[in-house]
Amino acid sequence: MCCGHRSHNELCRAGVSESLMADALFYHRRGHWHLHLFLLMPDHLHMIAAFPRELHLSEVVRNWKRLTTRRTGVCWQKNYFDHRIRPGESLQIKTNYIRQNPVRAGLAAREDEWPYFLDPLTLEGR
Repeated sequence: MCCGHRSHNELCRAGVSESLMADALFYHRRGHWHLHLFLLMPDHLHMIAAFPRELHLSEVVRNWKRLTTRRTGVCWQKNYFDHRIRPGESLQIKTNYIRQNPVRAGLAAREDEWPYFLDPLTLEGR
C-alpha cells in the first residue's frame, strides 16, 4: 500500500508508525486478516496476510485505510497492489525479500535493525 505523497516520510514517524502497527494488530486480533508480516517503509507498506473467505480483501483494506487515515492523517493512494502466493512459491523467500527492503533502500545496515516491522513472533499473544 502506497501513500498518496510518494518520496515523503509519511509512515516511519513517531506516533504514526505506532498507530499503524497497533491498527494492524487490532485487525489481526479481530480476525479481519491473519498477518504473517507487516513492514513499514517511509512512503509505503508491505504486508503478507491471509484473509477469511467470508471477507472481501478490497473491503477490509479500504476500511483499514479509512481507519488509519482518521487516526494518523496518512493519505493513502486509492488502490494497492496485491499478489497471491501460489503453490510452488516460497512464503519464506517472499518474507526475506520484503525484510531486506530497508537494507536495499539504505535505511538500515541489517534487517533486524529496522524497527517498523511486525512478524509472527511479535504477533504471538497479542
